[in-house]
Amino acid sequence: MSAQPERRLYLIRHGKASHSSTGELRTPQGLVADPPLDDVGREQVEILTRRLLKMPRPAGLYVSPLARARQTVAPFERETGMSATVVDNLAEWFGGEWEFKEFEELIGEHPEMPNRVLMQDPVFELAPGAESKAGFQGRVVPAVEAALAAHPGGDVWIVCHGGVINVFLSQILGLHPQQELFFLPPNTSLNTVRIVGDQRFVWFIADDTHITQPDLYADR
Repeated sequence: MSAQPERRLYLIRHGKASHSSTGELRTPQGLVADPPLDDVGREQVEILTRRLLKMPRPAGLYVSPLARARQTVAPFERETGMSATVVDNLAEWFGGEWEFKEFEELIGEHPEMPNRVLMQDPVFELAPGAESKAGFQGRVVPAVEAALAAHPGGDVWIVCHGGVINVFLSQILGLHPQQELFFLPPNTSLNTVRIVGDQRFVWFIADDTHITQPDLYADR
């Protein structure tokens, strides 16, 4: 019996977004804040693109509909001629009434937030009208799996968001619905899943060595 071929899923977080300029976008979940990349984010994306161009081309390239994700993949598209497929269900978690509020406003409305963050307790359940964890995972996981199914013979890259990365990895790890996984993938980090047939293995998370150790990717 021949061994099943291995491939990889790369979940790539977008570059740093602007906090001084917010657009908006209507998604199936509701009207969401849609800020572009800021100057730091654009610089991060330039560095990320240099790394991505050194990697084997993906069989499938996908992106969230939000501006910060689409701007993150755009330089790679220009350099390679590839076009990322936009998938609405790869958008970030919908924050309900939190979508257009600054962090300072949220602290004023929820004075327990700083201590919950300090103690690593979830805060998203405080958001009125927000998307539930089950609802969020229920749209993200099928969207990612559909991308994998469309390209059974090669790697798949998805440029998306921290929340999307969290809920997909939670599903692979088999966490109980009441157990939260929350980590902060650095901007432009690669979060990698090994795919062997129907099996998924968390392989490498929060890899932003192109930012922290750029000499590793210098031309030789």
